[in-house]
Amino acid sequence: MRFILSMFCLMLTAGLAQAQGCAEKEAEVRRKLQQAQEQGHDGRIRGLETALKSLQASCTEAGLQAERQDAIDEARREVVEREADLREAQADGSPEKIEKRQRKLSEAQEQLQDAQAR
Repeated sequence: MRFILSMFCLMLTAGLAQAQGCAEKEAEVRRKLQQAQEQGHDGRIRGLETALKSLQASCTEAGLQAERQDAIDEARREVVEREADLREAQADGSPEKIEKRQRKLSEAQEQLQDAQAR
């Protein structure tokens, strides 16, 4: 049960990643909590109540900004790594590897843009 609750909170946090601040995150959790109550989902209600308490206790704008910056930094590292992989594939000359590495680089660049847009 604890594992399920942890996974639920993780999914909830990931789903709220687009929210701009603590107030928006709290409003989103409250909205989902109301839906769960209307549908009678007891497990989900408990998970959302836990998530709401955690959010109220620990969410700060500075903390959110730090999380955003961490995500950007990680995405940048991924882009640098994918660029190196592409250069290596180009040196080898294999068209299949080059195409695969280019695709992975494009994905990493998109993730970086998403992280920067938050």
